Amino acid sequence: MNAQSQRVKRRIFGVETEYGLMCARTDGQPSDIDQDMAARVLFKPLIDQGRSSNVYWRNGGRIYLDVGSHPEYATAECDTVEDLLRQDRAGDYLFADLARRGSETLQAQGTAAQIHLFRNNEDIEGHSFGCHENYLLRRRSNFREVADAIVSFFVTRQIVTGAGHIHRTDQPRFGYSPRAQHMDDAVSAATTRSRPIINTRDEPLADAGEYRRLHVIVGDTNMSESSTAVKIVMTNLLLAAVENGARIGDLALADPLSAIRHIDSELGSNIDLQLADGRTMSVVDIQRELRQRTLNSVNLQGASTLTHNMIDLWERALNAVESGDHSGVKTELDWAIKKELIERFMRRSGADLTDPRVTRLELAYHDITGQTLRSRLENAGAMKRLSDEERVKSAMEIPPATTRAHLRGTVIAEAERYRRDVSVDWVHLRLDDDRSSGIALHDPFSHVDQRVDDMLSSIRETETGVGAFA
Repeated sequence: MNAQSQRVKRRIFGVETEYGLMCARTDGQPSDIDQDMAARVLFKPLIDQGRSSNVYWRNGGRIYLDVGSHPEYATAECDTVEDLLRQDRAGDYLFADLARRGSETLQAQGTAAQIHLFRNNEDIEGHSFGCHENYLLRRRSNFREVADAIVSFFVTRQIVTGAGHIHRTDQPRFGYSPRAQHMDDAVSAATTRSRPIINTRDEPLADAGEYRRLHVIVGDTNMSESSTAVKIVMTNLLLAAVENGARIGDLALADPLSAIRHIDSELGSNIDLQLADGRTMSVVDIQRELRQRTLNSVNLQGASTLTHNMIDLWERALNAVESGDHSGVKTELDWAIKKELIERFMRRSGADLTDPRVTRLELAYHDITGQTLRSRLENAGAMKRLSDEERVKSAMEIPPATTRAHLRGTVIAEAERYRRDVSVDWVHLRLDDDRSSGIALHDPFSHVDQRVDDMLSSIRETETGVGAFA
């Protein structure tokens, strides 16, 4: 650690997860329920409550229906990886409950069908949907330079954080990242006409004079909590290092889009990539250099045990790719867990990667509904779990205590309890029957606000609250 290293500053981050959606018949007949209809059934309990398909939840997060009939959950603002893991899994549980209720409704109507939700990034027709990461940055004039510099990190990060998938081509093979093949640009403000690795649209959802938000759409949706945790930790630390003055521009790639596809093309590969300055480096060496420069530029004093464990996992992942021996990460990284699972099945069954049973197994890996394969793998020790079940269940209702989410979630919960209508987004709170009550929460780090306390007092004083019927 050099003399210029600085303590890692507190940062707000969050994850938005789009889910694949399917309604399958349970009687073996072809399903006549398409994705649009399944989405309507899924969100019906919320709409029946007088709400909508765009709901801010008591835990500070957001549940909504995105373009293409993809259910989506955005975690509340988190400032610890531990909170993020709980929030992220809580979103799975909330949607799994909606899917269960929707399936029961269909069955009560005489339709033998079950709604399934998948934490993945591709449907069977090859359409892609995302897992977006958000990191709050201090506003600086050279943001585009910073964004350009860290593209190399996001391109090569997949050898650690990739969800793993099967390339179903003439020669089927495992790859690192299902998202890699769907990137259209390195850095862009576009959101729909192309998919950039980093989205530069300036929408901070905070004080625009103080902050901006790094919106990253290149990442995979992870099932393993270790993969999610290492993804957030390594990115947060790299951003801290760059903010501390670490230089990584010399590691820029000559052709990031070609590189991201090339890396993904074969899981386990440690290919050489051409840098913008004409040098060549292997993908492992690029990640190893980024990791070392990061650790040289940040002071980890006070960092959590989980953060230190993820720094270690980052190194072990690079060693696994370089050596070809994946045993050291086979219960932590999605691509390694999935490869081990599928190869074991193929050995036992005689199947190959083109077998429909392998396709179903890969899809089951990502299914969050019913008795999940993830839970069975965790219980068997084949996938390491980091979160505590009871605290995840609490996170379905309770927001993180140390960010703006605490204020939002508390207002929503009290408004529901006392039957008051509120309008809410990431920044704003307002009682619908009191137009003068609008509050803008521009500081995402603040979890205490007198204006919110006054709003809560106003909500609790209502004569139509549950207390009036006690």
